[in-house]
Amino acid sequence: MARRKKKLTSPKKQQSSMNASPQPASSGSPTLFSFGDPEPVLGGNWGDYLGTFLEPSGDYYVPPVSQSGLANLLGANAHHGTIPYFKRNLLRKWFTPSNTLRPECLANAGFDHSVFGHCYFKKIFNPFNQVLRLAHLPALNMRRMKDADRFCMLRPGVDPIVFQPGEVIQLKEYDPTQQIYGRPQYLGGVQSVLLNEDSTLFRRKYYNNGAHMGYIFYTTDSNLSDEDEKAIKEQIQKSKGVGNFRSMYLNIPNGKEKGVQIIPVGDIATKDEFDRIKSLTRNDILSMWRIQPALAGVMPENTGGFGDIEKITRVYYENEVLPMQDVFMQLNEWLPRDKKIRFEKPDFTKNQT
Repeated sequence: MARRKKKLTSPKKQQSSMNASPQPASSGSPTLFSFGDPEPVLGGNWGDYLGTFLEPSGDYYVPPVSQSGLANLLGANAHHGTIPYFKRNLLRKWFTPSNTLRPECLANAGFDHSVFGHCYFKKIFNPFNQVLRLAHLPALNMRRMKDADRFCMLRPGVDPIVFQPGEVIQLKEYDPTQQIYGRPQYLGGVQSVLLNEDSTLFRRKYYNNGAHMGYIFYTTDSNLSDEDEKAIKEQIQKSKGVGNFRSMYLNIPNGKEKGVQIIPVGDIATKDEFDRIKSLTRNDILSMWRIQPALAGVMPENTGGFGDIEKITRVYYENEVLPMQDVFMQLNEWLPRDKKIRFEKPDFTKNQT
């Protein structure tokens, strides 16, 4: 899709106005500084990808989204990092163990399917070339090869493991832009995950830094000597450091009224929007995973709470768990009749009238 570019001023004017470095202040003239170069609004979006393409060697297709990036993103936020495990646990909870597929293999594949949008199983054959059982293959390093129905597993420093045609089963989410890999459902909410992380890191740096510049120390008193000005600067600089919330006493003999003023420019200690940003991004994250706050471990902010947790669990089972089970029921297409997998029904569905 073509992107429209904003009309800018001439290079000379732009350089002098936008990119100019800070100028030393002179008598009667303000200090000017830049806020950075203009950035495209449509750039840097996780969802802006062109599909898949062959790796330079031409052996396998490169996923449209960085798989390691999706894995590392799990550590960016408390809710985004734990919800996939919660979904995995619900998938495993009602699974009927069998010799065909171990519960931990199903759970790991369910985790991969939620995080990466696809998961993989390896067929284990008996001497008669019949499927004996299925083993989970980590989706992080799995790649679809150029040849149809062939996959490989990347390994650091050595050649990939190449599987035989038909040896690997791939289950994936639908992606309208390509049909090689799956697309995770939460991709549109990644910016909220990163904003939540940025707000937390900013808060940590704010407290660790200790120099909470939320004001301008302004004086117009002519009785302030150069030595006094130097002493004030030293005292302000000494206030920097962890836990250094210090007060300063200032006495100017024969000083004028309002000769010294403290002009607040942003009381970040009490009036910032940290709580609001955390709350809004948390709601976005829960929405992108389609999970109720009561199931995500969120504390209610009102006395009424979130409602009946049992009813919430039932609705979540009907809307999310059953469709997730249907994805893995597709494995039965590759399994003989006596090796098919199945899921049990929860007790609350058996007691419904």
